[in-house]
Amino acid sequence: MKQRKHPKALPFLFLSEMWERFGYYLMIGIFTLYLEDLKRKGGFEMTTAESAGLYGTFIALVFFTPFIGGLLADRVLGYRFPIVLGGILMGVGYCLMGIHSYAMLYTGMVLVICGNGLFKPNISTLLGNLYNTPEYKNQKDEGYNIFYMGINIGAFICNIVSAMLINKYGYSVAFVGAGIGMFVGIVVFLLGSKHYEGGDVKKEPIPGEKPWWIDLAIVVVPAVIFAVVGYFINGVPSETNEHSFLVKDDVTDAFLFACVPVIFFFGYVLFSSPKSERRVVSAILVVCLAVMPFWAIFKQNGTVLNTWAKNYTNREIPASVQGNLSAMYLADTMRYEKSSEPEQVTDKHFRKIEGEKAIQYPAYFKNDNEKRKEGDQLYLFNTNIFQSVNPFWVIILTPLIVGIFRFLRLRKMEPSIPVKFVIGLFITGLSCLVMVQAANSSMDGAVKTSYWWFFAAYGVITVGELCLSPIGLSMVSKLAPARLTALLMGAWFISTSIGNKLSGVIASLWDQYDNKASFFMLNFYLMMGATLLLVALLPWLIKIFREQKNLQQ
Repeated sequence: MKQRKHPKALPFLFLSEMWERFGYYLMIGIFTLYLEDLKRKGGFEMTTAESAGLYGTFIALVFFTPFIGGLLADRVLGYRFPIVLGGILMGVGYCLMGIHSYAMLYTGMVLVICGNGLFKPNISTLLGNLYNTPEYKNQKDEGYNIFYMGINIGAFICNIVSAMLINKYGYSVAFVGAGIGMFVGIVVFLLGSKHYEGGDVKKEPIPGEKPWWIDLAIVVVPAVIFAVVGYFINGVPSETNEHSFLVKDDVTDAFLFACVPVIFFFGYVLFSSPKSERRVVSAILVVCLAVMPFWAIFKQNGTVLNTWAKNYTNREIPASVQGNLSAMYLADTMRYEKSSEPEQVTDKHFRKIEGEKAIQYPAYFKNDNEKRKEGDQLYLFNTNIFQSVNPFWVIILTPLIVGIFRFLRLRKMEPSIPVKFVIGLFITGLSCLVMVQAANSSMDGAVKTSYWWFFAAYGVITVGELCLSPIGLSMVSKLAPARLTALLMGAWFISTSIGNKLSGVIASLWDQYDNKASFFMLNFYLMMGATLLLVALLPWLIKIFREQKNLQQ
């Protein structure tokens, strides 16, 4: 009988994750735009630094809670129930975020954070469990890459849909659209429920293992206490925050303090493991640490690159297609008119001297204001549409990358997981150099840059992404000791969480750089440092991963 290449559950999990990511990336693609927009358009008038700080904290917590959700699923709940519950919480959260009040915004964010913690790690672990059979185990990397492509189909479509919804109905309806996408994903997941039974297995406790709630309490309680201390502890006064201790943001201080007990917990997991497991656990944790800078750069897509698309990229819809109804559905209108915002220099506007007075106008007009008259209107492609460039490249490049690795595997030349990570980090660094050139070509906003810079930068970073993100999930699923799979999957998501927060910290520096090329060079140096660190550890990592693979065969 001919064996199937992949489990029957894969299409259902693929479509469930596609719709879940449709909702998440729709929401995250408009998040900072929503925060920075004027109140008359339904936003909160935040500065670039304020929105970047909240964005970084939000996505950091979104990827911190999977540690908790994974532990609960592993020991108590199984995988299907938390996936369904988490999806419902996220769907409700997206809808609440569209209600224009800080109370509803933060309530919705909390629901999304909790819901993602239940959904995200468990659908990935469930997929991995279904491949843990002799029939499918050799296809696991490929299965994760296919699964990852499903994520990005949802991410590609959602930004086009959200642009239409925002233009026609406003932000509130766009957030509801994200919620509907999440609910569709849950329905699809339930339809395929019978195919998940083989992978929905709770881990049996081993003799002497602590109860799950003790592991949870060891991390969560100290993390909350440390976060409160970090938030309220006073430090050196600064211009923006007189109470901050480590950085200029009390919330970031709280997050960094909360990471301390988490780090100690994984140190405890490492040193309390049997000697036979300790080497591979240490290798997985080192890789998690090394890829944090990748997430710090990659997750600037919702902050820095959104700002770049909004104010530095030529988004004007050509006059030849302005009569095309489909193009105009994606059009954001902008008028050349005086700003009513307070006098402050940010990327949202520029100052023009009229007589003896400095008048503020929308930043998009900075390089052509001399030819504009009061009331002139432009038709521009929505900023968030540019968030579809990365998933576009993932969809295009995933078959190519999978095909190359399969070709090399058949000839016993496929790079090991650590080597793939090194390649991914290095290529991500090259994408920063593309943006350095884009910044130089714009002369720091003196001229609008071509959108082709976006396509080039995202094309490069996507190759790096495909060598890291789906491979990381597969790495933990394949190499982690069975009793620690969910816990170490949580470590992978926590490393993503810290990287996400760092992305917000770095993005909050954007306004401080008059020379934007220098900002992107900072990103490049960060990536090269991470690459060199992993290169230095490469012989040790390759040896451990090879030993673990041999033990499992």
